[in-house]
Amino acid sequence: MRRWLQIAALVAALAAGSAASADTIDINGVKRSYTAQLPARKPAPLVIVLHGKTQRGADMITRTAWPQIAKREGLAVVFPDGLNNAWADARTKAGPALRGPPAGTDDVAFIAKLVEKLVADGTADAKRVYVTGVSNGGAMAMTLVCARADLFAAGASVIMNLTDEAAVTCHPSRPLPMLLMNGTADPLVPYEGGRGSSYYAADGFWSTDETLAFWRRLNGCDADEATETNLPARNAADQSTVTRISSRCPTGHDVVLYRINGGGHRMPGFAPDARFPRVATKLLGPQNGAIDGAETIWSFFSQSR
Repeated sequence: MRRWLQIAALVAALAAGSAASADTIDINGVKRSYTAQLPARKPAPLVIVLHGKTQRGADMITRTAWPQIAKREGLAVVFPDGLNNAWADARTKAGPALRGPPAGTDDVAFIAKLVEKLVADGTADAKRVYVTGVSNGGAMAMTLVCARADLFAAGASVIMNLTDEAAVTCHPSRPLPMLLMNGTADPLVPYEGGRGSSYYAADGFWSTDETLAFWRRLNGCDADEATETNLPARNAADQSTVTRISSRCPTGHDVVLYRINGGGHRMPGFAPDARFPRVATKLLGPQNGAIDGAETIWSFFSQSR
């Protein structure tokens, strides 16, 4: 099954029009898989895209705009696979019915070695490496920014908040620009914190406001100074809207929140983020179509170096 998923990811990346390859890398004796979509011109900016729990890298290829953005912008984009379809982020408490990766999994080492490999072989520009993720992948993106800020130029986390565990272990070696993108009607990672309404939800989440304040403190931003901008709706039938909340930060330390008003545990996008959109809406809430998550994140990353 894993081989077929890798083949599907490779076919999708090739269809996007750029060179791509499914490969593995050894981490402490364990073969870790990933798919890389690489441009002809190198070294290039590199974006690491981390899937959510129960997903694989192939889902990020087929359900987000990252392959198209990579082709258009000349990026290197890598879609790694988590063990057991999950990431070993800084949290230890998972939802009641969703197992995590095997004990002892070191995903910080996995992503760090992957970045170092692509920089060493001339694929990636070491000064323009970025990391983003959705849900469990969003938690892993924050964990990587906390643990290996030296590797990245910016980070972005979608539909995820911090927890006490994640925050207490977060000591970045330097401030990095950070983007958050959370829905106010998320049944898994509640915008107001605590435990979500879904059976699969874990407990102990900070609110998005607390998570935003944490990154502002780390980056030396003002606590209260922020500009809120309501973005135009693209679809009258859309059940959600978007508000961009910026921060007053030192140059190069930007912290931005995209609040998806009425949005669920979904990646905003101009195309469906799930194979069965109606089922996803019932279980995870509405997907916003006013912005595209990947396009918005790349716009933020492209200004951060």
